[in-house]
Amino acid sequence: MKTPLYDLKVDAEINKELAEVGFTYIPKQADEDEHSIEMHLPYIAKVMEDFRDQFTIVPIMVGGLTPEKEEFYGEKLAKYLADPQNLFVISSDFCHWGERFRYTNYDESCGPIYKSIENLDRQGMSIIESLNPKEFTKYLKNCGNTICGRHPIGVLLQSISTLQARNYKMSLQFLKYDQSSKCRDFSDSSVSYASASLIFE
Repeated sequence: MKTPLYDLKVDAEINKELAEVGFTYIPKQADEDEHSIEMHLPYIAKVMEDFRDQFTIVPIMVGGLTPEKEEFYGEKLAKYLADPQNLFVISSDFCHWGERFRYTNYDESCGPIYKSIENLDRQGMSIIESLNPKEFTKYLKNCGNTICGRHPIGVLLQSISTLQARNYKMSLQFLKYDQSSKCRDFSDSSVSYASASLIFE
């Protein structure tokens, strides 16, 4: 895969393994329409620049999934997540708030709108840190938070759950949270961002 820095090599062997257990290749048009992978590959290339000829990548796009499908794919990815030679990058924004996103959930008891958004996001972050996929699904159903990568997060949580059943010990901690702007009025809009790290203990 091409980046402005250098080309990244896709791991054909692992792609084949995943195809054999239920992963599918996306149609060319869907691939061309989706831009998220293009946003991440240059950063991965930069971070890994000193090892440019020593690693491969396995890009996985996650669309709309049922909780059952999240569990299915999470189980299939668990062995790769457990391998210390592998690095997983799970991408998601958090709340997309505003009329243009058709989401204006607001709890007045939190104060200004941006504080309500943060409270909503931090509830979700806390559940993700608890590594409980069912609670995360319940949270999304109850509040409808517009976390665009909710399904990749769900797959990750299911993968972690699979490994926990095999006595792996892990912890996940959010490191930073921010918003693109501070919404104070219903004519405002913002997108939230959060970063976290998963550690095997």
